[in-house]
Amino acid sequence: MPTAIAIFASTPPPAAAEMDVQIPVRPSALIRPSTVERAFELARQGGCRTLPGMIAILKGERHESVEAHLAGPSIRRDLRRLWEAAAA
Repeated sequence: MPTAIAIFASTPPPAAAEMDVQIPVRPSALIRPSTVERAFELARQGGCRTLPGMIAILKGERHESVEAHLAGPSIRRDLRRLWEAAAA
């Protein structure tokens, strides 16, 4: 006697555009720069000319882990060059 094999017909999953999926995104993430981006903005604008001053501004703007983000010697050097160029 032959063995019966059941084949289930199913529709393929809908394309992503057809799905009603919402990815949660904080509105502030869309408009607020990251800690490092903001540090470079401040340096370019000449908004601050010392690292402690920049850290204070970033903390005042409620950025997180400011010291950790700005801890590396290369980022400090790049920021210093930018704020010195802005002052010239």
